[in-house]
Amino acid sequence: MEGAGGSAAQTRPLFGGALSAAIPSSATDISDLREIPDNQEVFAHPHTDQSLIVELVEYQGQVEDQDAAKYHFEDIASSNKALAAGAFEVTNVVPLSKSEVSLSDCSTAWMLTGTQCVSKFNEEARNMVTLHLGLFRLPQFSTEILVTFNDPERINPESSSAASVETHREPWTVLDFQRLLQTLTLHNPGLFG
Repeated sequence: MEGAGGSAAQTRPLFGGALSAAIPSSATDISDLREIPDNQEVFAHPHTDQSLIVELVEYQGQVEDQDAAKYHFEDIASSNKALAAGAFEVTNVVPLSKSEVSLSDCSTAWMLTGTQCVSKFNEEARNMVTLHLGLFRLPQFSTEILVTFNDPERINPESSSAASVETHREPWTVLDFQRLLQTLTLHNPGLFG
C-alpha cells in the first residue's frame, strides 16, 4: 500500500504476532523504552508528540454498535481527565465496510474523529489533541480492538511537549492511521483467550 500516501510503512507483528498491521517505518516501539500494559501496543513518532496505540479491551455488550466508538472515546477522555464541559468533542463517526478492512472477523468496524483537551503528566498546561479512533468489535471473542491515533494540534507553550513540536519532521497523517486500520490482520485468535 506504499502508493496510498502517508509515510513509508512496514508490517509489524503485534501482541507476539497474533495480530499484524502496517505501522509507519519511523515509529518507535514504546515497549522498548518502558513497561506498557499487556493489552496495548504503543508506537510514538520520533519527532512529534503523535502516537498510535493498538489496544485490546473487553467487549461492551450493553453498548449499541453505532455508539461503541463514542463510548470508548469518552472512556479515553475520562482517563485523560478531559471530561469537563467543552474539553472533548466528537466531530464524526463513520462505519467501515468489511471490504475496506483486513480484519474480517469483526462484527462491525468504526472510525471516529474527535478532539480532547489534555494535559501531560498532570501539568496545568492543557493541549488540544485530535483523536482518531478505530474500533473493531469482536463479540465472538468478547473483545474489541481499539486503535487510537493521537495527533496534538496546539501545544501550550507551558507544556513539556512544546520543545518537540519545533521539529515537525514528516508528521504522520490520517492516511497512516487509515492504513493501519485497513491492514490490521488477525493471525491467532488464541490471543483472546
